[in-house]
Amino acid sequence: MTVSADPSFLPALSLTWPDESHTAAFAQRLATLVTAHLQQGGRVHIELRGDLGAGKTTFTRHLLHAMGIEGRIKSPSYGVVQPYEVNGLSIWHFDFYRFEDPREWEDAGFRDLFAAPGLTITEWPDKAAGLLPPADVCLQLSTDMDETRQVTAQGCTKQWQAWQTLLA
Repeated sequence: MTVSADPSFLPALSLTWPDESHTAAFAQRLATLVTAHLQQGGRVHIELRGDLGAGKTTFTRHLLHAMGIEGRIKSPSYGVVQPYEVNGLSIWHFDFYRFEDPREWEDAGFRDLFAAPGLTITEWPDKAAGLLPPADVCLQLSTDMDETRQVTAQGCTKQWQAWQTLLA
């Protein structure tokens, strides 16, 4: 697995999600692309960045529901990782908020999960700085006073190059 401490991000998309329906619509478009790639045996890594309350877990819920996960989708804040499987596809939702040192990622044995076919979604990826694979999609979320989400979407892989115009 190639690990990059400072990935070279490709051009970004600037998005505005005025309400949750726009979040869900983007998640649906991304879910379609991710699912098709995973069905071919691929691997996708998504990083979610933003302050507390920026919408990282909300976005993840919409993405996982769009991929076919049913029922409650909870934040893995305390358990660090929440695994899912749908239609034979493996999904791991990580939240590294409580990590004090990036080596905790290594000590937890997550390297194999990030190298395996499937989807990894990481909240607070900076807490495992330098140990994660390059992001296929990185969403930087921020919230305006009116609850509108400002989102910068970018990536540093060929997948991002193929997907960015489809996600705009």
